Amino acid sequence: MTDLPPITTEWILDQRGPKNSVDPTIPYGYFVEDEASGLGDLETVATILLTNRECPLRCTMCDLWKNTTDVSVPIGAIPVQIDYALARLATPQVVKLYNSGNFFDRQAIPRADWQAIAQRVRHFRRVIVESHPRLLDGVEQFQRLLAPAQLEVAMGLESIHPQVLPRLNKNMTLDDFEGACQRLVAAGIAIRCFILLRPPWLSEEQACQWALKSVDFAFSAGVECCSLVPTRAGNGAMEALAQAGQFSPPNLSSMEMVLSQGLAMRRGRLLMDLWDVERFFRCAGCDQQRVAQIRQMNRQQRPLPPTECDAC
Repeated sequence: MTDLPPITTEWILDQRGPKNSVDPTIPYGYFVEDEASGLGDLETVATILLTNRECPLRCTMCDLWKNTTDVSVPIGAIPVQIDYALARLATPQVVKLYNSGNFFDRQAIPRADWQAIAQRVRHFRRVIVESHPRLLDGVEQFQRLLAPAQLEVAMGLESIHPQVLPRLNKNMTLDDFEGACQRLVAAGIAIRCFILLRPPWLSEEQACQWALKSVDFAFSAGVECCSLVPTRAGNGAMEALAQAGQFSPPNLSSMEMVLSQGLAMRRGRLLMDLWDVERFFRCAGCDQQRVAQIRQMNRQQRPLPPTECDAC
């Protein structure tokens, strides 16, 4: 891995296709799911995928830029998007305001809209936003606006592998992540993080080992909930790395095993992201059973024995 050329922003941009057409007055997605809470029950969580300006960072694995604008959205557009989604969703207990980047980026979510946003969501049990660890400007102010709702900030840790993390082009070190966690914990703000399962440049076995190491690191830093994200293709850069033999998506058996072993740590909530899980299907004999096992572990937060399959 040390002999591989560096990943640059220019190379990542060169691999991209076109963006999708989006409307700055409508969120590009919204849905409701059940999620295990820190209280040991299931809570109904609404996720609103806000349409706004593209993140200034260019991470190797990111495909969220596909549904973003090239310029900042007008003041008032984000509250209108939230109204649009909430009017069409069953009443949830928790809301995620995910904006394909960093909520506290002034070019993405206008600071002038914070009060209006808070008025619309402060009645929820928790409000979850996403941010890069180095872009938390104003997080304490937004927390105060949200009261009595609990603010939770989701940050991408991705991997603590010393060669992988720099090549993901996140412009972040582990010290940056730990420093952000210390700041959020001191302010009484909850933290979740995203961890990649099998980022580029790792074998299946290495990927499982480093995902679990990353989970342990995150919980030690003060994270309360870790979301394991199976690394996907779909942004151009990942296809190029796959063609070069430097990336393969993880197996469902690895997703099942890492979740079970991570839950056995009993350090905090651990979830496996099952978005578009069908793309990981390889075995007609066990795929559906493995997904059912993962869903059960996500909901119950208890490890389960691995699925046995004679075919694979």
